Amino acid sequence: MTLWSVDLTSHETYYMAEGKTCATVTTHVLRLETDTGLKGWGEVCPIPHYLPAFAGGIPSAVTEMAPQILGISPLGIDAPMRKLDGFLVGHEAAKSIVDIALWDLFGQATDLPLYALLGGRMRADMPLYHSITCVAPDEMARIAREAYATGIRQFQVKLGADADWQADAARLIKVREAVGHGPLVYGDWNCGATKLHATRTGRAVRSHDVMLEQPCKTIEDCAAVRQATGLPMKLDETVFDSATLLRAHGLGCLDAAALKLSKFGGLSAMRRARDLCVHLGVEICAECTWGSDIVTAAALHFAASTPHGSLLNTCDLSGYVSPRICADAPSRANGRIAPPEGPGLGVTPDPDIFGHPILELS
Repeated sequence: MTLWSVDLTSHETYYMAEGKTCATVTTHVLRLETDTGLKGWGEVCPIPHYLPAFAGGIPSAVTEMAPQILGISPLGIDAPMRKLDGFLVGHEAAKSIVDIALWDLFGQATDLPLYALLGGRMRADMPLYHSITCVAPDEMARIAREAYATGIRQFQVKLGADADWQADAARLIKVREAVGHGPLVYGDWNCGATKLHATRTGRAVRSHDVMLEQPCKTIEDCAAVRQATGLPMKLDETVFDSATLLRAHGLGCLDAAALKLSKFGGLSAMRRARDLCVHLGVEICAECTWGSDIVTAAALHFAASTPHGSLLNTCDLSGYVSPRICADAPSRANGRIAPPEGPGLGVTPDPDIFGHPILELS
């Protein structure tokens, strides 16, 4: 097991509600090597103030899990991941980096791409959304127009950076006007709004065909906003396992859900969450919190294997940051993106980019 720490810098500073920002953040890259010479790769990048996890905790958690991982077979992933769940309670972000690397090894050992192992390829490529940093409304409209010109038809509008509900309403209206009727536009507070703030914003834009995303810190408050505004709701931070998905669905505020590798603990747990969402009729955004090419590849395989009618969109996280760490990783084209080809993740990281490892265990 070899672990690296790599700084990822956003192409522009990313502003969210309650003072959250992403400029330069730390991602961790894990390599698992087998006695047959195969190398499986994982990645996780918990951004500040978002998950109950932080980048500095990843090396400690990986070290703690190492005795349970070294010596196992990568051909049956559910068994070791359930063992880890019993050994180390919580720490889903750290578990996700191990889980992704095990799936990569599983694909290489069977000479199959991950989408084949996750249920089969359901589509040639997937629609992308473009996330717009929370700045002045006119500037956000400019960003939306530029993304629209590249083929993007789904737009996530970050809200709440100035705690001004009228400014948030203007952001949504300006972006809607910039992209015209038809494209999906949704406003995301990342838990940074009160019920009153979100309700006033939602009522102000009700005639503009928008969706709201995670306005408040609890499922119950988000459900109250959905009821008060009549606008569809996507949840993110508050849904991270089957129990929270079921609670949100029961409260009527789960039109769409962000399934993120770092939140759920990797592809194994996210696959179970996907099956539940398909059963409940919830549309899925397949992605992760942040990161570069490895975690993006894992999300794209997951998205490609998600059944028809259940995938809302996916995200090319690596397209928002530098450095790119896999020269053969896919990039967006005409607002869409395809999963990598080849066995496992189908991408080849370049360790020379990473510098010296921070952890080596055998």
